[in-house]
Amino acid sequence: MNLKEKILAFMRKDAYKPLTAEDLAEQMEFKGTDLAEFWDVLQQLEDNADIIKTRFGKYGVPERMNLVVGRLSATNKGFGFVIPENPQSPDEPDVFIPPDAMISAMHNDRVVARVHRQSSQGRAREGEIIRVVNRANSKIVGTFECSRHFGFVTPDDQRVGHDIFIPKDEFNGASVGAKVVVEITKWPEKRRSAEGKVIEVLGVKGDPGIEILSIIKKHNLPTEFPVEVDRAADKAPASISAGELAGRRDLRHLPLVTIDGEDAKDLDDAVYVKRLREGRFLLGVYIADVSYYVRENTPLDQEARSRGTSVYLVDRVLPMLPPRLSNGICSLNAGEDRLAMSIEMEIDYRGKVLSYEIFPSVIRVQKRLTYTIVRKILVDHDEALRAEHQDLLEPLENMERLCHILRDRRMRRGAVDFDFPEIKVKLDQAGQPVELVKRVRTLSESIIEEFMLVANETVAEHMHQLGVPFMFRVHEQPEQGKMDKLNNLLHNFGQSLPKSREIRPSVLQKILSRIAGRPEERIISTVMLRSLKQARYEAENLGHFGLAATYYTHFTSPIRRYPDLIVHRLIRETFNTGDVSAKRRQKLAAMLPEIAIHSSQRERAAAEAERETVDLKKVEYMARFIGEEFDGVINGVTAFGIFIELENGVEGLVRVSSMDDDYYQYVEEQYALIGERTKKVYRLGDAARILVARANPADRTIDFVLADNGSIAKALAPRPGEKSRSKGKGTAKPELTAAGPKPRKKKTTTGQKPKRRK
Repeated sequence: MNLKEKILAFMRKDAYKPLTAEDLAEQMEFKGTDLAEFWDVLQQLEDNADIIKTRFGKYGVPERMNLVVGRLSATNKGFGFVIPENPQSPDEPDVFIPPDAMISAMHNDRVVARVHRQSSQGRAREGEIIRVVNRANSKIVGTFECSRHFGFVTPDDQRVGHDIFIPKDEFNGASVGAKVVVEITKWPEKRRSAEGKVIEVLGVKGDPGIEILSIIKKHNLPTEFPVEVDRAADKAPASISAGELAGRRDLRHLPLVTIDGEDAKDLDDAVYVKRLREGRFLLGVYIADVSYYVRENTPLDQEARSRGTSVYLVDRVLPMLPPRLSNGICSLNAGEDRLAMSIEMEIDYRGKVLSYEIFPSVIRVQKRLTYTIVRKILVDHDEALRAEHQDLLEPLENMERLCHILRDRRMRRGAVDFDFPEIKVKLDQAGQPVELVKRVRTLSESIIEEFMLVANETVAEHMHQLGVPFMFRVHEQPEQGKMDKLNNLLHNFGQSLPKSREIRPSVLQKILSRIAGRPEERIISTVMLRSLKQARYEAENLGHFGLAATYYTHFTSPIRRYPDLIVHRLIRETFNTGDVSAKRRQKLAAMLPEIAIHSSQRERAAAEAERETVDLKKVEYMARFIGEEFDGVINGVTAFGIFIELENGVEGLVRVSSMDDDYYQYVEEQYALIGERTKKVYRLGDAARILVARANPADRTIDFVLADNGSIAKALAPRPGEKSRSKGKGTAKPELTAAGPKPRKKKTTTGQKPKRRK
């Protein structure tokens, strides 16, 4: 236990009362030379808000002082929620922060909040922010405006909540309407706006590609590698040498295959299955040995750690490693010798891992397969493909059988299995969306998924048993409040959760099984997923709720995920002795929690950027269908309107202000809007027919109106505090006549559209 941990443990004792620094040092018996380190560590703890200094100069931990330290999740309505970073219980609720209690805090800042009201009877606990510990974003992307003497930048992310004041001598070439990156030089205070300077002019709003570039900059995603990183990558060999085979098992004789998407270039996993006696199987999972080429604390490693993950945007990939590595020597390309970190498992007929080996190896992939090819061979029984891949039919059929065995075992233990289709946007050469394609999980994807899951679990359990510091992938129990709300929804569909205060994943999976194929399946699955916590990286094993797994890690994608690279290094370090030195153990204990937090943050940023670019292209795609009717399903209900999802995955909002046959009240318990006079009900999961009223790429929103209850004119009317929504770049405006929207006669068969009712 280091000094920080000792001080915190002392303060967390039930008998502890806040003490001055001098009294604390005396009670903890720090004397002489130890005092200097004590003062330094105490200051570090205070600076980081691990401890709080009261106005009387006494120190305590925040959780014992009615304070919460966490990340601020702001909204575009001006209020926010503080998400506790060290929850005192699995279902500790977030803290609601009203607009007048936000002080100068901005979205994603790390803050200290004082709790004024505890949660009760469905009401959230409420508080005020008293300190901003760490600022999340010193650089903001937005639109530049100016007057004669000064300028300001309106952030693209409305959750930021503050315009940035720009002195005239800091315009740096920005013109009115330009998309810019501004660096904040003075943070906002009660009576003063944030101040900054323009550091980059991205282009003019509406320019091709400017919105994607803005999203990249907003999430601080690097698009180029530093010179020293490129130089290091250039030194990587194009092939392996004989000297590099020492200490590795030679598996080049095995008929390994890779199974990936058609456009994948960074192939980091190969597989092999052999049927044994008595219904047993040998499963081999062979992962690119990236840790051999990316050594700790080198420029390559530091850049990979900073990036955390590869980012797959709608029109490009921002790789974690330079392409010379990710697409070259680290990629398991067919017919080429490659270094690998391998795990081979003997699995019985019920899916239990009986034995395993983890070891470094050299492999040569026999053939690259795609998900489409494997599906056509195993599911469609394509005769031409089966003849072409005759030598692989038996291994592929063994993979299919083992996949079902492993999945059945996961389902028996209660894993929660969501099966949402992925929307892939196809672009033309100019970057314009031409088709929305729903990609559903097929047998071929399931084969790789199940093999990777069992490999990750086995590695995690192995490393946990060694007792060395490690990087786990964890997913904690859901909050009770979220489960209560989910239960309210389930009651509307004749389902319910048990009264037990601890919900097991098997309970949720049974509900998903019961509603499979029903109209409400999509809605319940969506709300259930939103009710669960986010999975994250952690240096402590907390289990994985969604997978119903006691141990879990990420081992199988070191080309594109930094935590996997860390896992490979730890396997390498412990391969011969099963342990690490005491000095190394201490270093890992300090380093891994920081890497876990950073990697989780970068993962969330990447996911948000990926979603935003897809949403942008969905909006651009739907702009061609203004005034046209489509069928959809209500997948969200709020006081201000209903969200409707179309069959092609596009979501839009029907504003309650556009519903002109009645006044509608929001009934939260029923997830419904109910008409005061007509008693008409619009409930979550109901089918709805809509017209597309507006598609605005600038804010990535789509407005619908109900075909039988509303008008496009009302949907397009300016809202309070908003400029006219029917003018300006990025707004797709329907042609209006006295009778309403003029039908568009343009043929619209390009791309996947929702089916229209005949």
